[in-house]
Amino acid sequence: MPEDDALDDADYERLLEFRTGIRKFLSWSEAQATAVGVTPAQHQLMLAVRGHAGADDPTIGDIADALVLRHHSAVGLVDRAVEAGLVVRHDDPHDSRVVRLRLSALGNRRIRQLSRAHLEELRREATRMSSLWADLES
Repeated sequence: MPEDDALDDADYERLLEFRTGIRKFLSWSEAQATAVGVTPAQHQLMLAVRGHAGADDPTIGDIADALVLRHHSAVGLVDRAVEAGLVVRHDDPHDSRVVRLRLSALGNRRIRQLSRAHLEELRREATRMSSLWADLES
């Protein structure tokens, strides 16, 4: 947006409403994770493992990229999730130097439970958020 384009009050109101909506959703999401006995970071990790689009299970590097973490931070998160019984490490069948991740049975149950609740909440918020998007497109 060029510097000389003026922003009006409605622009600021939309930005505030959008950012507030994101923050409320994230706060709600954190509470949902805690309610099922996982940390918000573990929830994000499980979603990154389950949602990984590659043909093979994700590596820690894949997880670090998805969660925008440094490699060593992702290792620590994975270590804690393995200890909690949510994630399992396994060797790549084609290259034993590569370690891949998959969800445990408990991890699968937790991410399914959380994802159902999150999709329901997103559906409830879709109408309000859609109007914000529509306003941005004009």
